[in-house]
Amino acid sequence: MDWLTVYPGLLRGSVTPPPSKSLAHRAILCAALAGGLSEIGPVQPSDDIRATLGCACALGAEVKWRGNCVQVRGTGGKSAVQSARMDCGESGSTLRFLVPLALALGVNAGFTGRGNLGKRPLSPYETICRAQGLGFQHPEDATLPLQVSGRLKSGKFTLPGDVSSQFVTGLLLALPLLEGDSEIEIQGALQSRGYIDLTLSAMKAFGVEVECPSEGRYRVPGGQSYRARDYQVEADFSQAAFFLCAGALGAQVDVLGLRRDSLQGDRAVIPMLRDLGALVEWKGEALSARPGNMHGAVLDAAQCPDIMPELALVAALCPGHSCIVNAARLRIKECDRLHAIAQELNRLGGKVVEFQDSLEIDGVEMLEGGVQADSFSDHRMAMMLAIASQKCRLSISIGNPGCVSKSYPGFFDDFRSLGGTTE
Repeated sequence: MDWLTVYPGLLRGSVTPPPSKSLAHRAILCAALAGGLSEIGPVQPSDDIRATLGCACALGAEVKWRGNCVQVRGTGGKSAVQSARMDCGESGSTLRFLVPLALALGVNAGFTGRGNLGKRPLSPYETICRAQGLGFQHPEDATLPLQVSGRLKSGKFTLPGDVSSQFVTGLLLALPLLEGDSEIEIQGALQSRGYIDLTLSAMKAFGVEVECPSEGRYRVPGGQSYRARDYQVEADFSQAAFFLCAGALGAQVDVLGLRRDSLQGDRAVIPMLRDLGALVEWKGEALSARPGNMHGAVLDAAQCPDIMPELALVAALCPGHSCIVNAARLRIKECDRLHAIAQELNRLGGKVVEFQDSLEIDGVEMLEGGVQADSFSDHRMAMMLAIASQKCRLSISIGNPGCVSKSYPGFFDDFRSLGGTTE
Protein backbone atom coordinates (compact mmCIF):
# COMPACT_ATOMS: atom_id res chain seq x y z
CA MET A 1 0.00 0.00 0.00
CA ASP A 2 1.19 3.53 -0.76
CA TRP A 3 1.43 5.96 2.14
CA LEU A 4 1.45 9.75 2.29
CA THR A 5 2.63 11.50 5.45
CA VAL A 6 0.81 14.73 6.23
CA TYR A 7 2.25 17.15 8.78
CA PRO A 8 0.39 19.47 11.17
CA GLY A 9 -0.16 23.05 10.09
CA LEU A 10 -3.08 25.34 9.31
CA LEU A 11 -3.98 25.97 5.67
CA ARG A 12 -3.99 29.50 4.25
CA GLY A 13 -4.93 30.98 0.90
CA SER A 14 -7.67 30.58 -1.68
CA VAL A 15 -8.84 27.54 -3.59
CA THR A 16 -11.34 26.78 -6.33
CA PRO A 17 -12.86 23.32 -5.91
CA PRO A 18 -13.38 21.18 -9.00
CA PRO A 19 -16.58 21.33 -11.03
CA SER A 20 -19.57 19.57 -9.53
CA LYS A 21 -19.30 15.85 -10.20
CA SER A 22 -23.02 15.43 -9.55
CA LEU A 23 -23.97 17.99 -12.18
CA ALA A 24 -21.41 16.69 -14.67
CA HIS A 25 -22.82 13.13 -14.44
CA ARG A 26 -26.31 14.41 -15.19
CA ALA A 27 -25.33 16.81 -17.96
CA ILE A 28 -23.23 14.16 -19.73
CA LEU A 29 -26.12 11.70 -19.79
CA CYS A 30 -28.65 14.32 -20.92
CA ALA A 31 -26.26 15.25 -23.73
CA ALA A 32 -25.77 11.57 -24.62
CA LEU A 33 -29.54 11.24 -25.04
CA ALA A 34 -29.91 14.44 -27.08
CA GLY A 35 -29.74 14.81 -30.82
CA GLY A 36 -26.72 16.83 -31.93
CA LEU A 37 -23.56 18.11 -30.30
CA SER A 38 -23.34 19.46 -26.74
CA GLU A 39 -20.35 20.90 -24.95
CA ILE A 40 -20.18 20.50 -21.18
CA GLY A 41 -17.62 22.22 -19.05
CA PRO A 42 -15.63 22.59 -17.08
CA VAL A 43 -15.43 18.88 -16.32
CA GLN A 44 -12.79 17.25 -14.14
CA PRO A 45 -11.69 13.84 -15.47
CA SER A 46 -12.15 11.99 -12.20
CA ASP A 47 -12.53 8.21 -12.17
CA ASP A 48 -16.30 8.49 -11.69
CA ILE A 49 -16.76 10.90 -14.59
CA ARG A 50 -14.62 8.72 -16.86
CA ALA A 51 -16.89 5.80 -15.98
CA THR A 52 -20.01 7.75 -16.99
CA LEU A 53 -18.37 8.91 -20.23
CA GLY A 54 -17.39 5.32 -21.03
CA CYS A 55 -20.94 4.09 -20.47
CA ALA A 56 -22.35 6.92 -22.62
CA CYS A 57 -20.04 5.77 -25.42
CA ALA A 58 -21.16 2.17 -24.91
CA LEU A 59 -24.73 3.33 -25.63
CA GLY A 60 -23.60 4.91 -28.90
CA ALA A 61 -22.76 8.51 -27.95
CA GLU A 62 -19.53 10.05 -29.21
CA VAL A 63 -17.28 11.82 -26.70
CA LYS A 64 -14.32 14.10 -27.29
CA TRP A 65 -12.31 16.17 -24.81
CA ARG A 66 -11.72 19.80 -25.74
CA GLY A 67 -9.51 21.37 -23.10
CA ASN A 68 -11.38 21.07 -19.81
CA CYS A 69 -14.71 20.57 -21.61
CA VAL A 70 -16.35 17.45 -23.01
CA GLN A 71 -18.09 17.45 -26.37
CA VAL A 72 -20.86 14.85 -26.56
CA ARG A 73 -22.71 13.89 -29.73
CA GLY A 74 -25.83 12.16 -28.56
CA THR A 75 -27.97 9.35 -29.93
CA GLY A 76 -31.18 11.39 -30.16
CA GLY A 77 -32.78 9.22 -27.49
CA LYS A 78 -32.75 6.20 -29.81
CA SER A 79 -31.21 2.80 -29.37
CA ALA A 80 -27.90 3.15 -31.21
CA VAL A 81 -26.72 -0.34 -30.16
CA GLN A 82 -28.40 -3.66 -29.36
CA SER A 83 -26.05 -4.68 -26.58
CA ALA A 84 -23.45 -2.96 -24.44
CA ARG A 85 -20.82 -3.70 -21.79
CA MET A 86 -20.56 -0.99 -19.17
CA ASP A 87 -17.74 -0.67 -16.65
CA CYS A 88 -19.00 1.60 -13.87
CA GLY A 89 -15.74 1.58 -11.93
CA GLU A 90 -16.65 2.45 -8.34
CA SER A 91 -19.33 4.97 -9.28
CA GLY A 92 -22.73 4.34 -7.71
CA SER A 93 -24.16 7.24 -9.71
CA THR A 94 -23.01 5.74 -13.00
CA LEU A 95 -24.47 2.33 -12.24
CA ARG A 96 -27.79 3.53 -10.89
CA PHE A 97 -28.31 6.12 -13.62
CA LEU A 98 -27.43 3.76 -16.48
CA VAL A 99 -29.49 0.70 -15.55
CA PRO A 100 -32.90 2.32 -16.30
CA LEU A 101 -31.47 4.20 -19.29
CA ALA A 102 -30.32 0.94 -20.88
CA LEU A 103 -33.75 -0.55 -20.24
CA ALA A 104 -35.55 2.50 -21.64
CA LEU A 105 -33.50 2.18 -24.84
CA GLY A 106 -34.06 -1.57 -25.04
CA VAL A 107 -30.33 -2.31 -24.83
CA ASN A 108 -29.17 -5.67 -23.46
CA ALA A 109 -26.56 -4.36 -21.06
CA GLY A 110 -23.94 -5.97 -18.88
CA PHE A 111 -22.67 -3.94 -15.92
CA THR A 112 -19.41 -4.44 -14.06
CA GLY A 113 -17.59 -2.47 -11.39
CA ARG A 114 -14.89 -2.52 -8.74
CA GLY A 115 -14.36 -2.02 -5.05
CA ASN A 116 -17.49 -1.82 -2.93
CA LEU A 117 -19.81 -1.14 -5.87
CA GLY A 118 -20.93 -4.76 -6.14
CA LYS A 119 -22.20 -4.59 -2.55
CA ARG A 120 -24.36 -1.52 -3.07
CA PRO A 121 -28.04 -2.43 -3.40
CA LEU A 122 -30.07 -2.32 -6.60
CA SER A 123 -33.24 -3.85 -5.18
CA PRO A 124 -35.62 -1.04 -6.34
CA TYR A 125 -34.65 -1.74 -9.95
CA GLU A 126 -34.87 -5.48 -9.46
CA THR A 127 -38.43 -5.09 -8.15
CA ILE A 128 -39.39 -3.03 -11.22
CA CYS A 129 -37.81 -5.49 -13.64
CA ARG A 130 -39.48 -8.50 -12.06
CA ALA A 131 -42.87 -6.74 -12.19
CA GLN A 132 -42.44 -5.91 -15.90
CA GLY A 133 -40.94 -9.24 -16.92
CA LEU A 134 -37.54 -7.74 -17.77
CA GLY A 135 -34.24 -9.53 -17.42
CA PHE A 136 -32.27 -8.74 -14.26
CA GLN A 137 -29.56 -11.30 -13.50
CA HIS A 138 -26.76 -11.09 -10.95
CA PRO A 139 -24.95 -13.43 -8.51
CA GLU A 140 -26.82 -14.41 -5.36
CA ASP A 141 -24.29 -12.74 -3.08
CA ALA A 142 -23.63 -9.51 -5.03
CA THR A 143 -25.27 -7.02 -7.37
CA LEU A 144 -22.44 -7.20 -9.94
CA PRO A 145 -21.86 -8.37 -12.56
CA LEU A 146 -25.40 -7.51 -13.64
CA GLN A 147 -27.16 -8.31 -16.90
CA VAL A 148 -30.38 -6.50 -17.86
CA SER A 149 -32.54 -7.04 -20.93
CA GLY A 150 -35.88 -6.03 -22.36
CA ARG A 151 -37.53 -2.64 -22.75
CA LEU A 152 -38.88 -0.63 -19.84
CA LYS A 153 -42.58 0.25 -20.04
CA SER A 154 -44.18 3.47 -18.83
CA GLY A 155 -46.47 3.42 -15.81
CA LYS A 156 -46.46 4.14 -12.09
CA PHE A 157 -43.25 3.51 -10.14
CA THR A 158 -43.21 3.43 -6.36
CA LEU A 159 -39.94 3.88 -4.50
CA PRO A 160 -39.19 4.05 -0.77
CA GLY A 161 -37.91 7.43 0.33
CA ASP A 162 -35.13 6.02 2.49
CA VAL A 163 -33.13 4.57 -0.40
CA SER A 164 -30.58 6.49 -2.41
CA SER A 165 -31.97 9.34 -4.51
CA GLN A 166 -29.87 7.90 -7.34
CA PHE A 167 -32.72 5.48 -8.09
CA VAL A 168 -35.13 8.37 -8.50
CA THR A 169 -32.68 10.19 -10.75
CA GLY A 170 -32.15 7.11 -12.92
CA LEU A 171 -35.89 6.77 -13.52
CA LEU A 172 -36.36 10.50 -14.07
CA LEU A 173 -33.68 10.48 -16.78
CA ALA A 174 -35.13 7.39 -18.49
CA LEU A 175 -38.92 7.82 -18.36
CA PRO A 176 -39.21 10.78 -20.79
CA LEU A 177 -37.88 8.46 -23.54
CA LEU A 178 -40.84 6.07 -23.22
CA GLU A 179 -44.01 6.33 -25.30
CA GLY A 180 -46.50 6.72 -22.47
CA ASP A 181 -46.66 9.00 -19.45
CA SER A 182 -45.26 7.83 -16.12
CA GLU A 183 -45.43 8.74 -12.47
CA ILE A 184 -42.95 8.25 -9.66
CA GLU A 185 -44.33 8.15 -6.12
CA ILE A 186 -42.04 8.30 -3.11
CA GLN A 187 -43.27 6.49 -0.01
CA GLY A 188 -42.05 8.09 3.19
CA ALA A 189 -39.70 11.03 3.56
CA LEU A 190 -37.40 11.48 0.56
CA GLN A 191 -33.73 11.54 1.51
CA SER A 192 -31.11 13.55 -0.40
CA ARG A 193 -33.80 15.60 -2.12
CA GLY A 194 -31.21 18.17 -3.20
CA TYR A 195 -29.82 15.65 -5.69
CA ILE A 196 -33.28 15.26 -7.24
CA ASP A 197 -33.47 19.03 -7.65
CA LEU A 198 -30.13 18.90 -9.49
CA THR A 199 -31.51 16.22 -11.80
CA LEU A 200 -34.65 18.18 -12.62
CA SER A 201 -32.59 21.32 -13.25
CA ALA A 202 -30.26 19.51 -15.67
CA MET A 203 -33.16 17.85 -17.50
CA LYS A 204 -34.93 21.17 -17.90
CA ALA A 205 -31.76 22.72 -19.30
CA PHE A 206 -31.75 19.99 -21.98
CA GLY A 207 -35.41 20.56 -22.84
CA VAL A 208 -37.18 17.87 -20.80
CA GLU A 209 -39.98 18.74 -18.39
CA VAL A 210 -41.14 16.93 -15.26
CA GLU A 211 -44.15 17.92 -13.18
CA CYS A 212 -44.14 17.77 -9.38
CA PRO A 213 -47.79 18.11 -8.33
CA SER A 214 -47.07 17.37 -4.67
CA GLU A 215 -44.27 16.42 -2.33
CA GLY A 216 -42.80 13.08 -3.36
CA ARG A 217 -44.71 12.76 -6.66
CA TYR A 218 -43.26 13.28 -10.11
CA ARG A 219 -45.25 13.12 -13.36
CA VAL A 220 -43.08 12.44 -16.40
CA PRO A 221 -44.68 12.97 -19.82
CA GLY A 222 -43.45 10.39 -22.30
CA GLY A 223 -42.31 10.93 -25.88
CA GLN A 224 -40.00 13.82 -24.97
CA SER A 225 -36.67 14.58 -26.61
CA TYR A 226 -33.50 15.85 -25.01
CA ARG A 227 -32.09 18.82 -26.92
CA ALA A 228 -28.38 19.40 -27.40
CA ARG A 229 -26.89 22.52 -25.84
CA ASP A 230 -23.77 23.89 -24.20
CA TYR A 231 -23.83 23.52 -20.43
CA GLN A 232 -21.71 25.19 -17.75
CA VAL A 233 -20.89 23.14 -14.65
CA GLU A 234 -20.63 25.06 -11.39
CA ALA A 235 -18.05 24.34 -8.67
CA ASP A 236 -18.66 21.47 -6.29
CA PHE A 237 -19.97 22.12 -2.77
CA SER A 238 -19.23 18.48 -1.91
CA GLN A 239 -15.49 19.09 -2.35
CA ALA A 240 -15.60 22.67 -1.06
CA ALA A 241 -16.91 21.23 2.22
CA PHE A 242 -13.45 19.94 3.13
CA PHE A 243 -11.90 23.40 2.97
CA LEU A 244 -14.85 25.03 4.73
CA CYS A 245 -14.48 22.51 7.53
CA ALA A 246 -10.76 23.28 7.58
CA GLY A 247 -11.70 26.93 8.09
CA ALA A 248 -13.99 26.03 10.98
CA LEU A 249 -10.93 24.39 12.58
CA GLY A 250 -8.80 27.53 12.23
CA ALA A 251 -7.55 27.57 8.63
CA GLN A 252 -7.78 30.80 6.66
CA VAL A 253 -9.13 29.59 3.33
CA ASP A 254 -11.32 31.45 0.83
CA VAL A 255 -13.28 29.05 -1.37
CA LEU A 256 -13.94 30.47 -4.84
CA GLY A 257 -16.22 29.52 -7.72
CA LEU A 258 -19.32 28.51 -5.74
CA ARG A 259 -22.81 29.75 -6.54
CA ARG A 260 -24.83 31.37 -3.78
CA ASP A 261 -28.07 30.09 -5.35
CA SER A 262 -26.77 26.56 -5.93
CA LEU A 263 -29.23 23.66 -5.78
CA GLN A 264 -26.52 21.25 -4.65
CA GLY A 265 -27.61 19.32 -1.59
CA ASP A 266 -24.15 19.50 -0.05
CA ARG A 267 -24.62 23.25 0.29
CA ALA A 268 -25.98 22.07 3.65
CA VAL A 269 -22.40 22.25 4.92
CA ILE A 270 -23.04 25.98 5.51
CA PRO A 271 -25.95 25.68 8.00
CA MET A 272 -24.40 22.58 9.60
CA LEU A 273 -21.13 24.36 10.32
CA ARG A 274 -23.15 27.23 11.74
CA ASP A 275 -24.98 24.74 13.96
CA LEU A 276 -21.55 23.80 15.35
CA GLY A 277 -20.82 27.47 16.06
CA ALA A 278 -18.64 28.29 13.05
CA LEU A 279 -18.86 31.65 11.31
CA VAL A 280 -19.53 31.03 7.61
CA GLU A 281 -19.89 34.03 5.35
CA TRP A 282 -19.64 35.25 1.78
CA LYS A 283 -17.16 38.01 0.98
CA GLY A 284 -17.90 38.97 -2.58
CA GLU A 285 -17.47 35.78 -4.60
CA ALA A 286 -15.53 33.98 -1.86
CA LEU A 287 -17.01 31.75 0.84
CA SER A 288 -15.06 31.15 4.03
CA ALA A 289 -15.51 29.67 7.47
CA ARG A 290 -13.75 30.40 10.72
CA PRO A 291 -14.14 29.31 14.33
CA GLY A 292 -16.82 31.05 16.36
CA ASN A 293 -18.34 29.96 19.64
CA MET A 294 -17.90 26.29 18.80
CA HIS A 295 -20.13 23.73 20.51
CA GLY A 296 -21.75 20.37 19.98
CA ALA A 297 -24.82 19.90 17.82
CA VAL A 298 -27.11 17.30 16.28
CA LEU A 299 -26.33 16.84 12.57
CA ASP A 300 -28.87 15.03 10.39
CA ALA A 301 -27.17 13.01 7.63
CA ALA A 302 -30.39 12.08 5.80
CA GLN A 303 -30.16 14.75 3.10
CA CYS A 304 -26.39 15.02 2.73
CA PRO A 305 -24.53 11.86 3.78
CA ASP A 306 -21.42 12.56 1.70
CA ILE A 307 -20.23 15.52 3.78
CA MET A 308 -20.45 13.68 7.11
CA PRO A 309 -16.77 12.61 7.38
CA GLU A 310 -15.48 16.18 7.47
CA LEU A 311 -18.37 17.41 9.64
CA ALA A 312 -17.68 14.56 12.07
CA LEU A 313 -14.09 15.79 12.21
CA VAL A 314 -15.21 19.30 13.14
CA ALA A 315 -17.62 17.91 15.75
CA ALA A 316 -14.77 15.81 17.20
CA LEU A 317 -12.88 19.06 17.90
CA CYS A 318 -15.83 21.07 19.25
CA PRO A 319 -16.41 21.44 22.99
CA GLY A 320 -19.41 19.44 24.13
CA HIS A 321 -21.42 16.54 22.77
CA SER A 322 -22.52 16.03 19.15
CA CYS A 323 -24.66 13.43 17.40
CA ILE A 324 -24.77 12.48 13.73
CA VAL A 325 -28.14 10.85 13.11
CA ASN A 326 -29.96 9.13 10.21
CA ALA A 327 -26.60 7.97 8.94
CA ALA A 328 -27.21 4.31 8.06
CA ARG A 329 -26.58 4.93 4.35
CA LEU A 330 -22.96 5.79 5.13
CA ARG A 331 -22.42 2.06 5.59
CA ILE A 332 -22.93 1.36 1.87
CA LYS A 333 -20.62 3.95 0.37
CA GLU A 334 -17.13 3.20 -0.97
CA CYS A 335 -16.56 1.67 2.45
CA ASP A 336 -18.57 1.36 5.65
CA ARG A 337 -18.04 5.04 6.22
CA LEU A 338 -19.81 5.15 9.58
CA HIS A 339 -17.39 2.57 10.97
CA ALA A 340 -14.40 4.12 9.22
CA ILE A 341 -15.10 7.61 10.62
CA ALA A 342 -15.41 6.30 14.17
CA GLN A 343 -12.37 4.05 13.95
CA GLU A 344 -9.97 6.57 12.42
CA LEU A 345 -11.02 9.57 14.51
CA ASN A 346 -10.58 7.44 17.63
CA ARG A 347 -7.15 6.28 16.46
CA LEU A 348 -6.19 9.94 16.06
CA GLY A 349 -7.31 10.67 19.62
CA GLY A 350 -10.97 11.53 19.22
CA LYS A 351 -13.89 10.28 21.27
CA VAL A 352 -16.47 8.74 18.95
CA VAL A 353 -18.98 5.97 19.66
CA GLU A 354 -20.51 4.12 16.69
CA PHE A 355 -24.12 2.96 16.62
CA GLN A 356 -26.12 1.27 13.88
CA ASP A 357 -27.24 4.50 12.20
CA SER A 358 -25.53 7.23 14.20
CA LEU A 359 -22.37 8.52 15.83
CA GLU A 360 -22.03 10.04 19.30
CA ILE A 361 -19.08 12.41 19.56
CA ASP A 362 -17.50 14.13 22.57
CA GLY A 363 -15.21 16.93 21.52
CA VAL A 364 -11.51 17.13 22.35
CA GLU A 365 -9.20 20.14 22.12
CA MET A 366 -6.58 18.50 19.90
CA LEU A 367 -5.97 15.20 18.15
CA GLU A 368 -2.74 13.28 18.73
CA GLY A 369 -1.92 11.82 15.31
CA GLY A 370 1.29 9.84 15.07
CA VAL A 371 -0.47 6.89 13.44
CA GLN A 372 -0.85 5.14 10.12
CA ALA A 373 -4.43 6.06 9.25
CA ASP A 374 -6.55 3.84 7.03
CA SER A 375 -8.38 5.60 4.21
CA PHE A 376 -10.24 2.36 3.46
CA SER A 377 -9.47 3.31 -0.18
CA ASP A 378 -12.34 5.80 0.18
CA HIS A 379 -11.72 9.18 -1.41
CA ARG A 380 -13.70 11.13 1.18
CA MET A 381 -11.97 9.41 4.08
CA ALA A 382 -8.54 10.22 2.63
CA MET A 383 -9.45 13.89 2.26
CA MET A 384 -10.94 14.06 5.75
CA LEU A 385 -7.75 12.61 7.23
CA ALA A 386 -5.65 15.21 5.41
CA ILE A 387 -7.78 18.03 6.86
CA ALA A 388 -7.53 16.39 10.31
CA SER A 389 -3.75 16.84 10.24
CA GLN A 390 -4.28 20.55 10.98
CA LYS A 391 -5.38 19.72 14.50
CA CYS A 392 -2.93 16.90 15.26
CA ARG A 393 0.13 17.20 17.45
CA LEU A 394 1.99 14.67 15.30
CA SER A 395 1.94 13.77 11.62
CA ILE A 396 -0.47 11.30 10.02
CA SER A 397 0.41 8.70 7.42
CA ILE A 398 -2.58 8.12 5.11
CA GLY A 399 -2.91 4.76 3.36
CA ASN A 400 -3.72 4.71 -0.38
CA PRO A 401 -3.98 8.49 -0.81
CA GLY A 402 -4.39 8.02 -4.57
CA CYS A 403 -8.00 6.97 -4.02
CA VAL A 404 -8.90 10.69 -4.19
CA SER A 405 -8.76 10.26 -7.98
CA LYS A 406 -12.30 8.90 -7.74
CA SER A 407 -13.71 12.41 -7.30
CA TYR A 408 -10.93 14.99 -6.79
CA PRO A 409 -7.64 13.99 -8.46
CA GLY A 410 -6.06 17.35 -7.68
CA PHE A 411 -6.93 17.40 -3.98
CA PHE A 412 -3.42 16.99 -2.63
CA ASP A 413 -2.07 19.54 -5.13
CA ASP A 414 -4.63 22.04 -3.83
CA PHE A 415 -3.85 21.00 -0.26
CA ARG A 416 -0.15 21.73 -0.81
CA SER A 417 -0.93 25.02 -2.58
CA LEU A 418 -2.60 26.13 0.66
CA GLY A 419 0.54 25.38 2.65
CA GLY A 420 -0.15 21.76 3.55
CA THR A 421 3.03 19.76 3.97
CA THR A 422 3.19 16.17 2.72
CA GLU A 423 5.90 13.60 2.18
